[in-house]
Amino acid sequence: MAEFRIASTDDLDTLIGFARAFYAHERIAFDEAKARTAFRLLPQDPQLGRAWIIVADAAPVGYSVVTFGFSIEYGGRDAILDEIYIQESHRHRGLGAQALRLAEAACREVGVQALHLEVERSNAAAQVFYRAQGFVDHDRYFMTKDV
Repeated sequence: MAEFRIASTDDLDTLIGFARAFYAHERIAFDEAKARTAFRLLPQDPQLGRAWIIVADAAPVGYSVVTFGFSIEYGGRDAILDEIYIQESHRHRGLGAQALRLAEAACREVGVQALHLEVERSNAAAQVFYRAQGFVDHDRYFMTKDV
């Protein structure tokens, strides 16, 4: 049985450790200072989003983060499943699906109309998983520019 608890500032080092592992797994450059700042802000302002620690077998095994935005296309508030990571030893146990259901429920509670996520084009297994959970590929490119 898994537990999903809202992360607090006391979880900062745990979140950083999982984020470092997630970024390494996805081959994304990890900026610890940026991550620490962001993880400190979430518990202070629930309007920004939510972070959860995933606990299984009495120990933290991962985390998930949803951040909130606004979209004309989707008729109001939207959200991004910004990050989700589960240690390899605990994958394929349904924790990812549970984390998604929790994120969806949290989004509904605050009036979010649409939940988005980003997945690497090369990660076919994740794409299959997300499609099975009801996510749809809009055949668009997610583009980013630092400002």
